[in-house]
Amino acid sequence: MRMNEYQREVVTELLSEIKHRSPFYAEKFKDIDLTNIRTQEDFETLPFTDKGDLREAYPLGLAAVPEKDIVRIHSSSGTTGTPVVIPYTKKDVEDWAVMFERCYRMAGITEKDRIQITPGYGLWTAGIGFQAGCERLGAMAIPMGPGNTEKQLRMMEDMQSTVLCATSSYALLLAEEIKRRGIKDRLALRKGVIGSERWGEKMRNEIAADLGVEFYDIYGLTEIYGPGIGISCDYRNGIHMWDDYLYFEIIDPKTGETVPDGTVGELVITTLRKEGAPLIRYRTHDLTRIIPGDCPCGSRFPRIDIIVGRTDDMIKVKGVNMFPAQFDEVLSTIDGATSEYQVMIDHLMGRDEVTVYFETDRPEDQRPAMEQELVQKIKSKINVTVKPMAVSVGYLPRSEKKTNRIFDNRY
Repeated sequence: MRMNEYQREVVTELLSEIKHRSPFYAEKFKDIDLTNIRTQEDFETLPFTDKGDLREAYPLGLAAVPEKDIVRIHSSSGTTGTPVVIPYTKKDVEDWAVMFERCYRMAGITEKDRIQITPGYGLWTAGIGFQAGCERLGAMAIPMGPGNTEKQLRMMEDMQSTVLCATSSYALLLAEEIKRRGIKDRLALRKGVIGSERWGEKMRNEIAADLGVEFYDIYGLTEIYGPGIGISCDYRNGIHMWDDYLYFEIIDPKTGETVPDGTVGELVITTLRKEGAPLIRYRTHDLTRIIPGDCPCGSRFPRIDIIVGRTDDMIKVKGVNMFPAQFDEVLSTIDGATSEYQVMIDHLMGRDEVTVYFETDRPEDQRPAMEQELVQKIKSKINVTVKPMAVSVGYLPRSEKKTNRIFDNRY
């Protein structure tokens, strides 16, 4: 994807002042004459910024404004290592709300809606981002936060919530509980805005059917504002990204070279307007592709495909690279298998063993055939022989946040 004229102008201005504004980038670019960066090709020679760089800047080393101008901080949701702290100015917070309002509007959500927000509040960017966009839109926010499913369902029914914002894992948990209680007809849900984790088509269709809603994939990450920097439209053929606030590249994760539109690679983002902590060529580690051509919805904003995984999701077994998305794809082709699965990788008797648990509502006597089908299809697609375990619906744990599907127990 080529830089448009607006992006070129903003990037040039950003580079002209970044060393003066940001001690972080003054150090990172100390040996680079940024006045020589005039074209997209020049820009692509700049070094990447990675999460490790951001951790080294803890706590406020990323700040590119005086402390008096910082009105809020957020931190990544990771549970290991030094956290990443992102400072926000008043304008950053307002810009984020503008982008989030766009997301709601693209999903057909209006000021007449009642939006039940289940992602977490606090240092994580999720809940407060959903709420800021909702308030800017003029809709009614129902700021539940995660958990307490009993209260979630009561408020959903009593308040007649029309929009559910959630992770796909929690949306599944709610959908299963609504189905179990038989209360779907007492609810007013019509839209779902789902983010934070990758989810397969089978899971999407199951939740949509059980809740009776249209679903939209929302994208974002704490380092780049948070959720709300892009969303799918009614055609659900990719995520429209707000390229007046951000510049996107797709690179080969091994070589760092940009790849042609339509080729899957790692998403790299440069912030165009961020004040508190501008980022230049930030490696997200999310795997996707730029979708060429125009969207039938008529939006001018470019699209990336649904995130297929992360470079750090990759697991190597018997010399073969595997991603969660590959298991999703195989399970979606097996009649009777639900979207819920777990992959356990163990080292037993001197060799690696991969066990795939998957849920099904089929009777016991039909499960051996399903297991054999899974073995054959995974062998064909990934070239790994797995041990299949068909289990009943509800056997695998549910999550109110994100669901971990692959467990590597070898180390």
